Formats: sequence, C-alpha cells, structure tokens
Amino acid sequence: MAPRPEINRTQGLVLVFFAFAWVALVVMLAVSPAVREVTLRRMPGTGTPVIIAFLVGLLGFLIVLAIGVLRRWRWLFWLVLLAFAAGLARVPIAVLELSGRMAPEGPEWYIVVQGVIGVIQMGLAAAMLAGYRRSGPWGV
Repeated sequence: MAPRPEINRTQGLVLVFFAFAWVALVVMLAVSPAVREVTLRRMPGTGTPVIIAFLVGLLGFLIVLAIGVLRRWRWLFWLVLLAFAAGLARVPIAVLELSGRMAPEGPEWYIVVQGVIGVIQMGLAAAMLAGYRRSGPWGV
C-alpha cells in the first residue's frame, strides 16, 4: 500500500474553513432566532425539520468538497479559489447594510460576522493563489 501524502498548508486551511463555517452556522442557528428567521425565509417550508435537513445537506456537500480537497482534484481547486475570491463581495455589502444604505439581512452582529468571513475568504483565496504560483494546485 502506497503511503498517503500529507495534507499541505493550503488543504489544511480550506478544510479548517469548511469545518469552522459549518460549526459556526449550527451555533448561530441554534442560539439566534433572528438568524433562523433569515435562513428560513430563503427555504421552502418552515420549522426545525427544514433547518435540520438544510444542515445535513450542507454537511454532505462539505464532505464531498473535503474529499475533493484531500484527493487534490484540480477542478475543485479553481472552483474553491473562485468562491473564496467572490467572498470579498461580503465586505462592501456588510458596510452598506451597517450604514443603512441597504436593508439588513439579520442582526448587526450577524452582518459583521458576514463581513469578517468575506475577509477570511479573500485571505484564503490569496494564500491559494500564492501556493499555486509556488507549486501548482493544492501544492502538487
């Protein structure tokens, strides 16, 4: 049996972000009725079963992405890089919502969290791009 390659920095950062994002969402939905309301407004149906189905579906999606990260799928590298770079759009949206120029999508703390997540995503995109320039997708 061939030895497994170790997880490099880029893979580790992406996997940690996926795990952190899912856990943070679970916590926010559990403790904040306002965030639950915003989330339910975007889904067909209402109530706890819909939220649980959403969280389980999201977890399944993130597991598939994690498998792709671990197997170093090249196409997934570019998709994740693009998604993280697009996260930068969260920052001006959060600023507009907090300044009152745009209707807020939840409580102020949630808007700030969304902006911070956008900054983190952009940092991850920059790290992925730097790693790509140094040694290719996923550091291969």
